Amino acid sequence: MRAPSVRALGLLSGDRPAAGATPILSLERPDRGDRFRRATRECLLALAAVDAMLEDGSASREMIGGERTALLYVTAAAYGASNREFIERRGGVTHFAYTAPAVVPAEVAIEFGVTGAYGILIGGAPSTLRAIAQAARLLEARTCDRALVLAVEIFEECSDLYARHRRFYRWPLVETVACLWLEPGAGELQFDSGRSGGPGRRAPDAGERFAAAPLADLSEWWRGARAGALELSGRWRGEHARLRWSMVTSHARGSAA
Repeated sequence: MRAPSVRALGLLSGDRPAAGATPILSLERPDRGDRFRRATRECLLALAAVDAMLEDGSASREMIGGERTALLYVTAAAYGASNREFIERRGGVTHFAYTAPAVVPAEVAIEFGVTGAYGILIGGAPSTLRAIAQAARLLEARTCDRALVLAVEIFEECSDLYARHRRFYRWPLVETVACLWLEPGAGELQFDSGRSGGPGRRAPDAGERFAAAPLADLSEWWRGARAGALELSGRWRGEHARLRWSMVTSHARGSAA
């Protein structure tokens, strides 16, 4: 399929340890005023990531509004906090737990006026790579003029649950929220997925970011304006996925790799 171009990328990454012994690098709850007083932390962080993306692209809200913008949301853990509040009857705002994954992209769509193609993918890094590939297909088919890939992963509200099963994850757990703006580009994009064992190979101090990991990796290229073809990969529960850009174009920065 034809590769998309990168227009902008907003990334928020945890930078402080949470209270207690569990090594979680947390993101603080953004303050967006009284209108959002009932919004969940994951929703507020998602809105902040879109704002960061717009700032990165020197773009206005109006540029991503309307039916020609697609929104693809990916998460493995972000709805855990809402589900826990529901199960433990702690007075959360989610009254139907099975709808929790839809709350975050719905808040983004309402706040920024995004009314185009829409999708939710639940899982780790391979799901985010699959979302980028799906965005490329939508752009190639001219179903949309731009596509936003949003990944949200928060951990602090369920830190004790992760601590009980810490052998399954790389530590620290790094809360990460990112929004990628893609537009039509050139070159080829190839997505491959298969079964494999063991965790993905990342730097020892990189921590675990679940679905947000590929966008954090992409951010390193984006900030550094690297040359050459771009390859992103990730593993999740036995699935190993790889995404290859034969030529990465940057609409905003006017460069090609």
